[in-house]
Amino acid sequence: MKQTVLCLATLLLLHGCAQKETAAPAATASAPAATESSSYFDNTGRTDVLAGGVRMIPVQTPKGTFRVWTKRIGNNPRIKVLLLHGGPGVTHEYLEAFDSYFPAAGIEYYYYDQLGSYYSDQPNEPSLWELPRFVEEVEQVRQALGMNKDNFYLYGQSWGGLLAMEYALKYGQNLKGLVISNMMSSIPKYNEYATKVIMPAMDQKVLAEIKQIEAKGEYEKPRYMELLIPNHYEKHLLRMPAAEWPDGVNRAFKHINPAIYVPLQGPSELGASGKLVNWDRSADLGKITAPTLVIGARYDTMDPEHMKWMSTQIPHARYLYCPNGSHMAEYDDQQVYFTGLVGFIKDVDAGKFPT
Repeated sequence: MKQTVLCLATLLLLHGCAQKETAAPAATASAPAATESSSYFDNTGRTDVLAGGVRMIPVQTPKGTFRVWTKRIGNNPRIKVLLLHGGPGVTHEYLEAFDSYFPAAGIEYYYYDQLGSYYSDQPNEPSLWELPRFVEEVEQVRQALGMNKDNFYLYGQSWGGLLAMEYALKYGQNLKGLVISNMMSSIPKYNEYATKVIMPAMDQKVLAEIKQIEAKGEYEKPRYMELLIPNHYEKHLLRMPAAEWPDGVNRAFKHINPAIYVPLQGPSELGASGKLVNWDRSADLGKITAPTLVIGARYDTMDPEHMKWMSTQIPHARYLYCPNGSHMAEYDDQQVYFTGLVGFIKDVDAGKFPT
């Protein structure tokens, strides 16, 4: 499939952080006390110790049983966060920045490659790449990991945020907390934002050449990435020179599965055109009952004002705004992002949310 998608696809579904109207303090989470630290690394009774926290979890699908990769970090019976990566078809690798913040905060968390992604089974079964099946997969993973309404936080970034919304609408009774990061509740609105805001702000000669390449279906043409990297990716995906992108981000790009990404997202890097093109859950946000954090960023390809609006539609929600961030604000506005994220999880756990 297309090398451009393999090498530098927008990683997170569609290119698609200040607490509700207040700026989050730019500080890292404080380290837990010594006794808490000891408990955090207690592996007593764990079946994943031999493999360093890794478990291959069987999931049932209409095409048979396959295995998905998960890895646990830490131990906290009250806080267990399952991380849903973007794409679809990317990997957990670009989320490795969590290692710099969650352990110090005493948060137990799980990396997870969805079915078809690099570390999990990759069946050649196109019929499996449907949103409802992915929702059922997440539920099976939750059950296998022993998470419940007293400890289960679901975090989703980009496509992962879309998947998290769908999960919350069907299985919300299982959630203690929900995080929707850098994902709008409407693909039509996302495409509208790309057309009316992102593209008009680009160099119009560059945009015309990109559009010409896309019209011809020449996504493998080297010139496509030569134009996109400096004019789009470094401005809206991850705001630093591509040569300086973290290793985990580069590995996630390298390992993307275009057999999933293209059918759902579409081949273009300037909007969505795949199976999800008409997806819209804006009218259903009021049905999400779990305490929710919505994260948006100023330079994201996802409209930050729409994501702020989302937080007003979900009954128990908070908005985290990253003023220096883009689609991967966990890197280019890292202190704001993780201070707000950790603060939300701690507030929910302490019964201080919403406030």
